[in-house]
This record gives sequence, structure tokens and C-alpha cells, in this order.
Amino acid sequence: MTDDWVDIGSTDELSKKPVSKVLSKTRELAVSFKDGTFGVISNACNHVGGPLGEGRLDGEYINCPWHNWKFHRCTGLGEPGFEEDAVPSYPVKVEGGRVLVNLAAGTKRTRKPHDPHPLARKIVREPGPLRLAGISTTAMDEANPRFSGSDHLLNHALEAAKKRGAETRMIRLSELKFRACEGYYSKSALACTWPCSITQMDSADQMDRVYEAMVHWADAIIIASPIRWGAASSLYFKMAERLNCVQNAVTIRNQVLIRNKVAGFIIVGGQDNIQGVAGQMLGFFAELGFIFPQFPYIAHSRGWSHEDMERNVEVVRDSQELAEGAEELAKRCLDLAEQLVARDQAPASIERGGRKAFDLHMEQSKIAAHAKVTPTE
Repeated sequence: MTDDWVDIGSTDELSKKPVSKVLSKTRELAVSFKDGTFGVISNACNHVGGPLGEGRLDGEYINCPWHNWKFHRCTGLGEPGFEEDAVPSYPVKVEGGRVLVNLAAGTKRTRKPHDPHPLARKIVREPGPLRLAGISTTAMDEANPRFSGSDHLLNHALEAAKKRGAETRMIRLSELKFRACEGYYSKSALACTWPCSITQMDSADQMDRVYEAMVHWADAIIIASPIRWGAASSLYFKMAERLNCVQNAVTIRNQVLIRNKVAGFIIVGGQDNIQGVAGQMLGFFAELGFIFPQFPYIAHSRGWSHEDMERNVEVVRDSQELAEGAEELAKRCLDLAEQLVARDQAPASIERGGRKAFDLHMEQSKIAAHAKVTPTE
């Protein structure tokens, strides 16, 4: 075995923190110190290349800071049950107060076969009629339902789509159990993946139903929300934060997941700020890649001084104009979707689409690790 012992730093410095990231020649290493001994493994996690040297120790294992995959700090093996997922480990010794690593004697990176997530499949529109998904964002106790004006009008829109011959699907966020966004993008753009990191790790997380409908199934969507203190509902924002991974695919891979798809909106509130709520929705869904019909939303509000909510319920429930408005919104969305599907001209990739038209500059080692390419290991 060839020796290539390289000095990576002083024992005093490298023992100050349980885990450190060290660059040696062209190799990024995760150096750990525990119970008087050093361990050295590759810095790149097997999952999507997260920086193990920026992680934390959990017993004898280094936790990746991106998605919590664990690798033994000395052997590089995955945690019990996942030993086949191993990152390279390197012999280490201490001489004269210096830490030396034999870079030529590293073990091989191995990956346990993982079935791809169902959402990761190629995005292909299946033949068939137009498809409209309605997404209800109102929050309520499903065991004790109440009248929801936004849901009421969304149902009118879906019924109109059915009469036109479209397939429809109603998704009620209040019925789904899904975790809030946990800020992987705040760690690194590369840590926010498609499919969503949470969805990949947690099979019980039901945000996959929204992803499936938006990315793979629907030709058009209509988002319905009440106004809550001048903004869309809390469940709308909880969903929107989890949709960051859809937009981030443009940022990190120049991949447009939303193609030939239309979005419309229904906004109902006892108080005003309709334009503010609509503006946020339009801006956000435009960033995802959706296209809007002329007059892309309908709305209702009785204004600041009308706190007689019983009267507001009556107005929305009995208004023929609002019902017809919802029906016409569905028709406008489907008309535009029909044209887009027939032409199929939306790009699958788009230059300068992410990060406000700026390139995302990343170190080549991180790009290679993210692509699961490690030519030097």
C-alpha cells in the first residue's frame, strides 16, 4: 500500500472542536476528536454531498448537517442497519503535536442501493382529458367542519370543470399531516432538494400529495384561501414554504418542474387586502413556473367595518355572482391549459431563471459531491 502521509494541522487546533472540516491538497476531510483520539473521513455525505465536517457528533457517529445521515467518525460506515452506505475513511496518526493522514490509504465509498422516490420520476403528461386540482388552504377542525367561503367557491369551480369534461382533484390541506419547512435552503442551496428532503426522509409526511398533483398530474390548479389578518391562511404559507424545493430545482440544476401549467386563485375574507394577498400568490406561483389566464383570481370581502361574520357567510353562500365567477375562473384556467398542452412549448430548462437571474457559483467539489461523482475517492 502506498503511503501519502499529509500534515493536516496541529493537535491543539484540531482537538478544540468535536468535528472540523479540513482541506488537504484537493481533498475535503471531516476530522473528529473524541476521548483523546482523532478520526478522519471524507467530508462529502453519501446523500447529496452535505459537508460532514460541519456536522455534529452523536456518540461515535458524525451527523450530516444537511439531512442527518450518520457515518462512523473513524471507519466511515453508516449507522447500524445502513453500514453499506460508507464514506471513505483514512488512517490517522499523531507525531510531534501534528495530525497526519494517509490520503493514499483511504477506503472506498460505497452506497447502499436506494429506490428512487416516486416523485423523482420523469415528468411526462399522461394522455387524457384536462386535469384541474383544487387546493383548499383554509384551516379548520375537520371533525367539526364549518362553512368556508373559499371552499364553497372552489367547489363551484371544480364542478364547472367536471361539466366541461375535465378530471378534478380536491386537496384539503387541513386534512393532510405534513411538516413545516425546516430551512434546508438556509444551510445551503444544494441542501434543498427535489423531491423535498423532508418528503424523502419521512414517508408519513403527506405533502407528497400536493407535489404529485402540482408537478405530475394537474394541467391547472386553483388555490383557494381565506384572508387572515390581511394575508393568506397559515396553511397556505406552510405549503408555500415547502414548495421552495420546486423553485430551487431551477436554481441548482436549471430544471423547470412546472411546465405548461396554469394557476388561478380564489380569495375570500371578512376584511380587505385582497390585492395584497393576490399579489403574493401571483408572485410566488410565477416563480414556480405557472402561467396565469387573463383575470387570474376572483375575490370577495365586505371590508374592515363588517365584523358580522354570520352575514358574510350568508352573502358568499347565496351569491350567484360569486358562484358564476368561480366557474368562469375554472374555464379560463382550462382554456389556457388546453392551449399550453397542445403547443408544449414551455422550456424544460431556462437560463437565468433562479436567484433573480444570477448564476449560482459553487465550488466544483461540492457540485461533484452533489451529483454523487467523487473521482478522487
